[in-house]
Amino acid sequence: MDTQKICVLHIDDEPTNVLLFEINFQNKYKVISAYNGTEGLEKVKGNPEIRVVFCDMKMPGISGIEFAKQLQAIKPGTPCFILTGYDISPDLINEINNGTVSGYIQKPFEIEHIDNAVKKTLENS
Repeated sequence: MDTQKICVLHIDDEPTNVLLFEINFQNKYKVISAYNGTEGLEKVKGNPEIRVVFCDMKMPGISGIEFAKQLQAIKPGTPCFILTGYDISPDLINEINNGTVSGYIQKPFEIEHIDNAVKKTLENS
């Protein structure tokens, strides 16, 4: 499948981070953005073409981990990568080990880390 047709959802409560993600990836992927986990869940429900999700770890309302749990209940098997500026937590390690979270990417993210996560998703689908 052509990666230009892959639809990704990016969730971050910082508008600058959302804009940077859109600028960096809009030519490679169909990018859908959300500013919190609740909005992200609504985007998942309304956009069945979403193939992979990148979600900030710490947001007001529901956290990235809580989002990932709810995502798996709505759309099981959807890869969800947590973006975090913090050290990896035991909770995050646990969710990676049990398959709720596909992996984590340190912020500020490197473009190739996002691309590799999408490629990994395509290889596993």
